[in-house]
Amino acid sequence: MSHSSLAAEIRGCRLCAERFQNTATQHEPRPVAWFEKGARILIAGQAPGLRVHEAGKPFWDRSGDRLRDWMGVDEDTFYDTRKLAIVPMAFCFPGYDAKGSDLAPPAICAKTWRSNVMEHLGEMPLTLLIGGYAMRWHLGAKTNVTETVKNWREFAPSIFPLPHPSWRNTGWLKKHPWFELELLPVLRKQVRDALAT
Repeated sequence: MSHSSLAAEIRGCRLCAERFQNTATQHEPRPVAWFEKGARILIAGQAPGLRVHEAGKPFWDRSGDRLRDWMGVDEDTFYDTRKLAIVPMAFCFPGYDAKGSDLAPPAICAKTWRSNVMEHLGEMPLTLLIGGYAMRWHLGAKTNVTETVKNWREFAPSIFPLPHPSWRNTGWLKKHPWFELELLPVLRKQVRDALAT
C-alpha cells in the first residue's frame, strides 16, 4: 500500500466516533497521519492533544516547541515527512474526562494501524519513544517512564526513550538534571547524523 493511500485510510478512520461522543469533549475523530516511507527518524508519541486536533498538525503546541529544542531541529525539518515520521500510539485526540484530564489513547488504534504503518516505514536509523505507551509497545518496557529513560544508554544510539515534552513535566526535568546534561547532547548528535545520511 502506498503512503498516500495508507495515510488517507487512517485519516478516514471513524472507529472511535462513538467513544469520542461519550467523552466530556464530545468531539469527532480527526486522525493526524504524518509519515512517509523513507523518513530517517521515527517519533513515536502518545496521542494528539486538543491543539493538535484543531490544527491537524502533530506537536503543534508548546510540547512541540520543547521537543524540537530537545532534538535541535527547526520547524521546517521537523514537519518534513521525508525526514521525520510522527506516528503516535493513537492518531486521534482521545478527549478529556469529566475532570478535564486527558484520556488514554484507545488501544484499538494501535491494534488496527500500528503494525501496518511500521511495516510500511521499514527500518529507520533513529527512533524516539515519547511516554509510557510508546515505550511499552516498542520495548515491552515493564518499568515506569523515569526508570526507562534513566536506562537510555541500553537503547542508544538508535532508540531514545523520552518523557513527554509537556510543560507539565518541567518539575520532572528539574528533578532529573542528567536528562538535559547527559542524554540530550547525545540525542542531538544522533538526530544530526540520522538526517545527514
